[in-house]
Amino acid sequence: MNRGNYKKIDIAKKISNRTGYPLSFTKKIVTYLTESLIECIKNDNLILKNIGSFTIIQKKERMGRNPKTNENFIITQRKSISFHPSKNILRKLNASE
Repeated sequence: MNRGNYKKIDIAKKISNRTGYPLSFTKKIVTYLTESLIECIKNDNLILKNIGSFTIIQKKERMGRNPKTNENFIITQRKSISFHPSKNILRKLNASE
C-alpha cells in the first residue's frame, strides 16, 4: 500500500520518465526548486498563483509528554509552515472523485 510519501528522487524519476530528460538533470531541477522555495518562504510568505500559499507560523513553547514513559518535557518554540491550496487545485481534487 502506497501511503503517498515521496522522496525527491521519486519526483525526479517521474519527471525524467515523463520528459525524457536524464535522471541526473531532473534531480538537479528538483533540488534547485526546493532550495528556491525554502529561500522564498524564509524571506516572506510565498504565494504561488493557481497552486497555493505557504505561510510561516510561529509555535509557542509548550509542555509535551512521552506516551511510552509518561515523562513530561518542554517542546521549544519553533517556526512551522502552513500550506493553503488554491481554489483551482481544490476544484481539480474534488472533480477527480
